[in-house]
Amino acid sequence: MDVTVAVTGATSGIGRAVATAFVDEGATVAVSGRDGAAVEETVDALTEREEAADREAPGPVWGARADVRDEFDLERFFERAVAELGPVDILVANAAVFAGAPGESPIDEVSYETFDDTMRTNARGVFATITEATPHLADDARVLVPSGSVAHEVKPGMGAYGVSKAAAEAVARSFAADLEATVGVVDPGLVATDLTGMERARDPESVAPLFVWAATEAPADDLNGDRIGLREWKRATR
Repeated sequence: MDVTVAVTGATSGIGRAVATAFVDEGATVAVSGRDGAAVEETVDALTEREEAADREAPGPVWGARADVRDEFDLERFFERAVAELGPVDILVANAAVFAGAPGESPIDEVSYETFDDTMRTNARGVFATITEATPHLADDARVLVPSGSVAHEVKPGMGAYGVSKAAAEAVARSFAADLEATVGVVDPGLVATDLTGMERARDPESVAPLFVWAATEAPADDLNGDRIGLREWKRATR
C-alpha cells in the first residue's frame, strides 16, 4: 500500500490497532502520542512487525511525541513527519481522553477543569490536528475522525466525553465543507479500550480494518462530511 498514514493517539487502543493494520498493509506510518516513551515503544513494535513481514519494499514507521492540546506540538510533528516520509495521504485524528468511568461520570459532577481538558483534547484537538496537517496533506487525502453513538445519543454518566465527541463530529463536518480533502467520521461501535473501560466490547484489532477500508475503499461521497461505520463496512465487504 503506497500511502503515508499519520495517526494521533497511536500508542494504545484504537489508534495503536489502526496503525498496526496500516503497517500490515505495507503503508508508511507516522505515529504520535503524549507519552514519548510510549511512542518509542510503539515505533519499535511496529517496525519489528513490518520487518517480520519480510516484504520487498516495506513502508517505514516513524513517530514523535505530540500532545494534541498543543498546536505547536502538532505543527512540529507534521513538519517532521513530512520531512521524513512525504505528504500525508491518510490522517486519523484519534487522540482522545475520558476523565472518570464511563456511565459513572454524570455531567453535573464534572469539574470545570475536567470539562475544559476533555474539550481541549477531544474537540479542539481534532481542530488543531486537522489544521496543522492541512498544509501537508497529499492530493486526494482522507481525514478520519473516530467517534461513536455517544456523540448523538444521550447516555447517562458520560460526563464531558459525549459533548466533546459531538463537537469533534461538528469540526469534521466543517472541515469537509471547506477542504478539498475528504473528511469524515468513522464509528467503530463499542470498543474495549482503556478509554472506555469496557471489557465485553469489540477488540480494537477487530475494527481496525474498518478504518483501512474507510481510508482507501469507501466511496468518498459517502464519507465526506458524514459518518460511516460497521454496517457500511460489512455491507461493502461481505
